[in-house]
Amino acid sequence: MTLDVVNARNEKVGAVDLNDAVFGGTIKKDLVWASVVAQNASERAGTHATKNRALVSGGGKKPYKQKGTGRAQAGSSRSPLWRKGGTVFGPQPRNYAYQLPKKVERGALRAAIQSKIKDGAVIVVDVLTASEIKTKSGAAMLKALGVTGKALVTDVRLDDNFVKSVRNIAGIRLVASGRVTARDVMDTTRIVATKAAVERWQEVLG
Repeated sequence: MTLDVVNARNEKVGAVDLNDAVFGGTIKKDLVWASVVAQNASERAGTHATKNRALVSGGGKKPYKQKGTGRAQAGSSRSPLWRKGGTVFGPQPRNYAYQLPKKVERGALRAAIQSKIKDGAVIVVDVLTASEIKTKSGAAMLKALGVTGKALVTDVRLDDNFVKSVRNIAGIRLVASGRVTARDVMDTTRIVATKAAVERWQEVLG
């Protein structure tokens, strides 16, 4: 399996061979799901908090005498049974993050890239550089490549001028190839990757 390599004007300048052992075979969607859920969980704020009866204000005085009222005995107006009382076993601040095995993360990224390759959503370019910092030039290059909407742009090492030229374009996400996750890949319609980035993926995910 091969992918065409194009230049900034979307002209074919070569090809890159894909290893079937890496990007071939069955797409393991369950690994992608596990990776996406784990990354979403790690980004949760976890700042939710409820007040138990020890934290609710008031309630230091016995609301009424123990006997003779005909009502149930009560020692505090902040009992969970009372209106405006404390909450029992309510959510408290916590960290939702957890780590998946490295093999699972690599398998998830491999499956996600496989899915995009199968859909024809991967564009391989020779280089991603810019001679000057100009958003108009960056937008023109992406348009020439047929990139619209949400797109993931990746390289082994992103060129500073190129980054500054396209980072303000809506829907464009710039990520170094070594930091791309399965969620980054799935949460986009197009992937623009350099030949070097694809070769690095094959090396790491193989």
